[in-house]
Amino acid sequence: MTDSLVLKVNGREESARVKPYDTLSRVLREELGMIGTKRGCDYGGCGACTVSLDGKAVYSCMYPAQYAEGKEIVTVEGLAGMNDALSVIQESFLVNGGLQCGYCTSGIMISTKCLLSKNPNPTVVEIQEALAGNICRCTGYGRILESIFAAAKTLREERKVEASIP
Repeated sequence: MTDSLVLKVNGREESARVKPYDTLSRVLREELGMIGTKRGCDYGGCGACTVSLDGKAVYSCMYPAQYAEGKEIVTVEGLAGMNDALSVIQESFLVNGGLQCGYCTSGIMISTKCLLSKNPNPTVVEIQEALAGNICRCTGYGRILESIFAAAKTLREERKVEASIP
């Protein structure tokens, strides 16, 4: 049995054919072509598949696709701005060396987006807690932390400028 599903992904409505047991990661990758959402462990242990669902970081490999209908989904592809310009978070990871092989990066960037949207000035412990579900086997997390702090600073500065414009 296959159902038609309409998902709101990165601000656009997308139609997909899904089976009752399909995970959100499978539908995003294989039906909608959102390959930035990585398949890692397929059991919620690595965080490579992390997406934002109504502003909360979730493992898309564990999330039933049918439950995502009517929710706002953001994948790493959705971080890019107009004309595919890198977002502040993406730029910060690039400039500060917060990525190595890149496999975990999309999930970590989404977790970062979810954190910074709620907490624009996180502590080291708050960042560590937000990333607790994301495993990186390459960097040792030092550069990832630097990247998140730099992105947070840039976003705070941008908000100050926007607030001061009449």
